[in-house]
Amino acid sequence: MTNIEMNARAALYLGSDWHNAKQEGSREFPTAAKAVRFAMEEAAPVSLRGARMIVGDRSFAGEDIADFYRSSAYPFERKVTRKYRPSRTARWLQKLNS
Repeated sequence: MTNIEMNARAALYLGSDWHNAKQEGSREFPTAAKAVRFAMEEAAPVSLRGARMIVGDRSFAGEDIADFYRSSAYPFERKVTRKYRPSRTARWLQKLNS
């Protein structure tokens, strides 16, 4: 798993795919930890499919955001236990690779 500075400013794009998320625009958060919390606890689960979180000059996809939420470095108490569900294409690729 990639590490990030949870106290750094973050921009969060949410949508059913990246094109949709980019069109919707970003939500700005004072910390990456708050962006992760919003994505996992407030946003619709379908929004993680096209999600991107920008922290500094680095970009993270929906699966990365879910990993940060489950990480021991996540500073807040978790309110829900929702698993990130990969897209059908990602699941199909996993089957091909196994």
